[in-house]
Amino acid sequence: MRIGELAERAGTSTRTLRYYESRGLLPARRTGNGYRTYDEEDLRLLRQIRMLQDFGFELEETRPFVDCLRAGHPAGDSCPASLAVYRRKLAELDGLIGQLTEVREQVAKQLAGAEEAAAAAAREAAHEAAGTPASPRCEMTG
Repeated sequence: MRIGELAERAGTSTRTLRYYESRGLLPARRTGNGYRTYDEEDLRLLRQIRMLQDFGFELEETRPFVDCLRAGHPAGDSCPASLAVYRRKLAELDGLIGQLTEVREQVAKQLAGAEEAAAAAAREAAHEAAGTPASPRCEMTG
């Protein structure tokens, strides 16, 4: 198949395919007149790359999966190098989740404080409008 058909079947652009080719991830064979030509295996490689990128993998992180498929393995994640990339990505995600959890806790704390301050201000305004003190006053007599 030609580059346009591959791009259409994979849901990507010809520009993206040329970029992958320039990075050595999706080499194209050439016809006698110079047209790029691809087969079903190339579509499989491309789908592996796109799936991993949809998961948040950088393009270079997809290389071990592509190499694994090119080596004839049934799945791109059945090689040790691919498994190592998965492990690194999980560790990275765990770190990000930890950071985001901390940030979330801080934002929740700030929100709770802001809501309490807003509620106190609203109570104060309601008491002022009613002409009553916001809190009972205790006076010492002596």
